[in-house]
Amino acid sequence: MRRAVLALIFGGALSALAACGTATGQTPSTAASGPGGGALPSALVQTKESCEALGQAYTKNVGPFAEALSKMVAGPAKTTQDAAQQKLTALATAVRTATETSADAQIKADGKQTADSLQAKAKDATFFAGIKTTDDVNKVLGPTLKEWLSPVTHHCS
Repeated sequence: MRRAVLALIFGGALSALAACGTATGQTPSTAASGPGGGALPSALVQTKESCEALGQAYTKNVGPFAEALSKMVAGPAKTTQDAAQQKLTALATAVRTATETSADAQIKADGKQTADSLQAKAKDATFFAGIKTTDDVNKVLGPTLKEWLSPVTHHCS
């Protein structure tokens, strides 16, 4: 049951990130062109590229973070807490890497803000010590993670 809930949470968040740069009714292939088949302005293309990089960062790093949190509530706290903190640090690094080369100054700034926030949270042992149950894990992976990532994800919807 816990894996099903986690899969549902990841699937929803991943779907939102995978839709980066596309409007309702468009597919990724049609999103690259504007009305009448013309090319989109370069700013939109760059935003789409940044959103795709964020989606890849999310896809690569959230699963291992979720797994580490699940192990943390099930096993010895110190070792598994260290692993969960390392996985969150990896997510912060991936967000920073995905946004730091963006031509869009706002995405770059929001990516830095998000990465700095994730990095600070990864160092917060008190935060991790408060995660004791599966419900706590689900809160972190659901609304809490969504809040942490909101500075960058709003560019991608």
